[in-house]
Amino acid sequence: MSELRLEGVPGPVSLYLHFPFCEHRCHYCDFSVHRAARAPVENWLECIELELGQWLERCGWDRPLPLETVFVGGGTPSLMGPAMKRLAALLERYAGLVASAVEWTAESNPASLTKAVARSWREAGVNRLSVGVQSFDDGVLRWLGRLHDADGARAALAAARAAGFESLNADLIFGLPVSERRRWQDEVQMALDAGVTHVSTYGLTVEPSTPLGRRVGAGDVVMPSGDRYSEEYAAAAEALGRAGFVHYEVSNFALPGHECAHNWHYWDGSPYLGLGPSAHGYVGGNRVWNVFSWEAYRKILAGGGSPIEGHETLGAGESRVERLWLALRTNRGLPAGDPLAEHLLESAPDLLASWRQAGWLEIDGPGIRLTEAGWLRMDELVAALGAIGG
Repeated sequence: MSELRLEGVPGPVSLYLHFPFCEHRCHYCDFSVHRAARAPVENWLECIELELGQWLERCGWDRPLPLETVFVGGGTPSLMGPAMKRLAALLERYAGLVASAVEWTAESNPASLTKAVARSWREAGVNRLSVGVQSFDDGVLRWLGRLHDADGARAALAAARAAGFESLNADLIFGLPVSERRRWQDEVQMALDAGVTHVSTYGLTVEPSTPLGRRVGAGDVVMPSGDRYSEEYAAAAEALGRAGFVHYEVSNFALPGHECAHNWHYWDGSPYLGLGPSAHGYVGGNRVWNVFSWEAYRKILAGGGSPIEGHETLGAGESRVERLWLALRTNRGLPAGDPLAEHLLESAPDLLASWRQAGWLEIDGPGIRLTEAGWLRMDELVAALGAIGG
């Protein structure tokens, strides 16, 4: 494993913790997931504390860490149940978290988000909940391999609201195979009717290493055309916009004041730390990532080693392209006064004017941002901008 030595770099403002355990792996999932009928929560907490201690020693950070946001993702963090309070105690020791006004998000699966779990998490200090609804159609949920049905999704969202979660996200998947006939706009409305303040919409991605990828490769599953994908994306944006939600990032919509601050830290280049198997971080200008599997991660830490698998420092050209990717995926874009925006306006005025004419780009004085139509073409647009020399 590659060891990283850093001294004197600023502490992270965000912390991501990967909880990899799931009762069942969905057939489209390629995340770091470890199937477990009973999640080894105590073992995971021990590993998280060991890794966190390594980072404090490696970088010479003092306690408390200057955290502004925490995000517990997975996997299925709701399998942690009331043990979230033990994670809160751990974070209190390192960051004074419970007494501070940080945004603390935790992901959950409707199949394991009970009223008792929601209450215990709120008591622990979690103040933002993200629920993996994916669909309100029972047929679609069966096809996706989810463990809950539509009623279970509604019950989980109701439990979250009853527990006092004012910031509540629902994940929804679109762009399903042509065989899955669903009423997508109705499902978006069902999320709104459930009282969510944030919606994340994700187009289904076919990863070759997954069961879905193999079925698509064999011709057993036919994915939708680009037109249908675009139509569903636009339909969600229109419905959520009518309900007062701001489309603030490619995949994310929020009522004003309920945007995910943690994700903004990813997009604005703030330093963040990732703990757990497969977790990524950005510390001292370095991209850092951990070993992928839970078993490898656990064994390395048990043996006194570091779970860091690799790290890299981006060159000037790579940094410019990454800045484009991160900024243009948000509704802030490259703001007025940004040197990169000024460079592009000076170097490629005809190209930008043609994109503006096509409805893909907006130029606000010296600022640049993509439209919703532009976000559908973000890969090609950012690649073209990245090729313009600095």
